[in-house]
Amino acid sequence: MSNIINTGYEAFLCGLTSAFFAQVVKFCLFTLRAKRINFKIFTTTGGMPSSHSAGVMGLSTAVGIISGFDSMFFAIAFGYALIVMYDAAGLRRAAGKTAACLNRMMDDFYKHDLQAVGGKLKELLGHTPLEVFAGALFGVVYAYYFHLFLLTACIK
Repeated sequence: MSNIINTGYEAFLCGLTSAFFAQVVKFCLFTLRAKRINFKIFTTTGGMPSSHSAGVMGLSTAVGIISGFDSMFFAIAFGYALIVMYDAAGLRRAAGKTAACLNRMMDDFYKHDLQAVGGKLKELLGHTPLEVFAGALFGVVYAYYFHLFLLTACIK
């Protein structure tokens, strides 16, 4: 495990696992709110918290911890994170709203027979700014605990 600490492997694993655990949190929140289990939540986009935001902020925070928050590597990773989070809250959310509008129009036009034109479009594509913020905060906190976990695991 000591060959992972303070390397690109740590940063990569941190980004990957923070996105995964954000999906787990999303699944648990959905299950508590809806009072039913839906395993499709693990593979869908949208919802609280944003796993995309958690992943990119986990990655960029890990890069900052390893290389320094004043390094070129952190600047690149953080810039990448900002683009992904902007896309999640902006473009993908707008596409979801457009899909909802088109679904209503198609429902009216085809008289509730949407299967004739291929079915409904997916509406939950993006995130609200709060979902993006929660995902980003999750990723930052997760990166610090992930690094601390790796350090304590190697000391023992």
